[in-house]
Amino acid sequence: MTASAQHPPDQTQTRRSSGRDLARVQVRAPEADRPLVRALARRLSEGGPDAERLRALVRDALGTEGAETGGVLASLRRSPMVGADLDLSRDDLGE
Repeated sequence: MTASAQHPPDQTQTRRSSGRDLARVQVRAPEADRPLVRALARRLSEGGPDAERLRALVRDALGTEGAETGGVLASLRRSPMVGADLDLSRDDLGE
């Protein structure tokens, strides 16, 4: 790896990616996975049907399809204890 990879992108790289709705990200991965991560990022940034297919495969593999906020609350609402008449009052032991 050359030392230039450790420096921030130059103006040419920034211009090249501007207007394409791309974000620069930094990830930590095992050294052996470096070519895989770079190839995946490259294919996703190119767009098109291959990129969409890869996104779907990765989402399925990671189980992130439909991930959204409020998941914990939704889980609690599906609990079998919903609607149970529980007495949650506390005794005042300290007084």
